[in-house]
Amino acid sequence: MKAVIDRFEGDYAVVLFGDEEVKVNIPKKLLPEGAREGSWLSVSFELDLEGTQKQKEKIQGLLDKLKNKPR
Repeated sequence: MKAVIDRFEGDYAVVLFGDEEVKVNIPKKLLPEGAREGSWLSVSFELDLEGTQKQKEKIQGLLDKLKNKPR
């Protein structure tokens, strides 16, 4: 997916994603060095199935602790 940096507002960059130009505020510190207004970015997202499973297990463990907590 392609995105363009539209402008900077404080510590954030206003980035427009895709043909629909979906506006997202991104912290400047997450942008590559040298990024400026008008810079185009190549952006990709992928699912982390292992991380998702670990988080589900963590949450389930916390829920189990709450259910078994003496009152």
